[in-house]
Amino acid sequence: MLRSILKRATLSKPQTESIIPQLTYPQSKLYSSKNAKASLAKAKKTDAKSKSKSKSKSKTTDSSSAVASIAGEEFESAGADDFEAARARRLVEDEKDPSLDVRPNGRPLFTSTPSFSQLTRKDACSYMKFSEKGLKEVLPEGLPTGMVTEFKESMRPALLVRQSFLDLRDNFRRIVDPPMWSSHTKAPKARKQVVLDGPVSCGKSIALAMLVHWAREEGWLVLYAPRGREWTHGGFFYKNPETGLWDTPVQAENILKDFLKYNESRLQQLPCQICDPIPLGEGAGVGWMKGVESMALPEGTMLYDLVQMGIKYSHAAVGVLVRLRKELSLVKDVPVLIAIDQYNNWFTFSEYEEPVTVRSCRPIHARELAMVNAFRSMMHDDMMVGAFSHSTAVGKLRQDLPDVPVDARVNFSRYSLDEAAAVCHYYLRQRLVRREAFSEESWKKVYYLSNGNGAEMRWLVPLMR
Repeated sequence: MLRSILKRATLSKPQTESIIPQLTYPQSKLYSSKNAKASLAKAKKTDAKSKSKSKSKSKTTDSSSAVASIAGEEFESAGADDFEAARARRLVEDEKDPSLDVRPNGRPLFTSTPSFSQLTRKDACSYMKFSEKGLKEVLPEGLPTGMVTEFKESMRPALLVRQSFLDLRDNFRRIVDPPMWSSHTKAPKARKQVVLDGPVSCGKSIALAMLVHWAREEGWLVLYAPRGREWTHGGFFYKNPETGLWDTPVQAENILKDFLKYNESRLQQLPCQICDPIPLGEGAGVGWMKGVESMALPEGTMLYDLVQMGIKYSHAAVGVLVRLRKELSLVKDVPVLIAIDQYNNWFTFSEYEEPVTVRSCRPIHARELAMVNAFRSMMHDDMMVGAFSHSTAVGKLRQDLPDVPVDARVNFSRYSLDEAAAVCHYYLRQRLVRREAFSEESWKKVYYLSNGNGAEMRWLVPLMR
């Protein structure tokens, strides 16, 4: 009887692919399966070494209770998975009931506006639906971690339209298409360089990704780096004796590939303005190219050919990326935007070190990297946005950053009370909380407890009782 119970407890369920996001329950399943095997071995060993009925009976009872607890854990894990699957089925059924898509004061929860360009202030505090396929096509470099987590937990690719994002979008819209302000009206100052700063989980990275999405909808040429930290971590690094800076060819090649993913057709139409040879450096793991110091760039070369050169030849990757930065400043046919997430990683030390003595090394600052040195500065007339990311644990930086205009730093706030109301009603719509437990008093408690932190609100809402 004991062996049959143990056998049933150690049986594993067949793995099936599912669109339902998996939470932390599979880990407890893995541990419980491992414990079941240990209990089975222990039970067999106990049966072999039993000397009396009483001892055997007591040990059998202990083993049975252990297996029972294991089975309980299995049941709880399976129940949680079944709950998520049932929630997904109910959400599909809820799509047929438009009366659920309502936020406070009876206003619609989802906006009917089809694009970022057409959003107005009336759409603030409402959600905009996307298709995951469409998002990945417009943002092939990758989605921010906060956006991916939001989609996974809510089981819907939708984002809150915030007034702070609309202000950011309108700022750059005024630069490209200045409005006809009357003489007695004071026009808001448009900033070509913006640094998004603010507390943890206030939506800086998501706002930056939405801005890039809007700019590409408008036909702009955008260089988007969603993981600025990778510019200063990983790969090979070599000191270039010609420039005195450190080359990172692996990162340069990856950035050029990302830049080409969405902008390929546009780059094929833009000619290079600078025809000087591209200086070569060390290739990734292959050293210097013998007898060759530069690579010629024929007249009439398109930006597409320039980027392809850096991808094809590792020795030219860093030189091409540095040249690309200069070329972007000379493009006049279309608006150009440089968008860098995790921008604060460029104002501290990288993970690279330079040997000084046999027993000591000197940390290399991010500004000493050729790529960062070419893109970090905002002391120019180009449109550029950088977003700080506190998830990378860089630490607090001083207010006046080097190579950044004094007025470029913009504080990005957390959710307001109106935004929090829309967020909580959206989570109610997505069945993250039971309807009988949801009330105005409850969601306000969540808001004040989290201080408007989006990630904490998403975690606290299911705990409403």
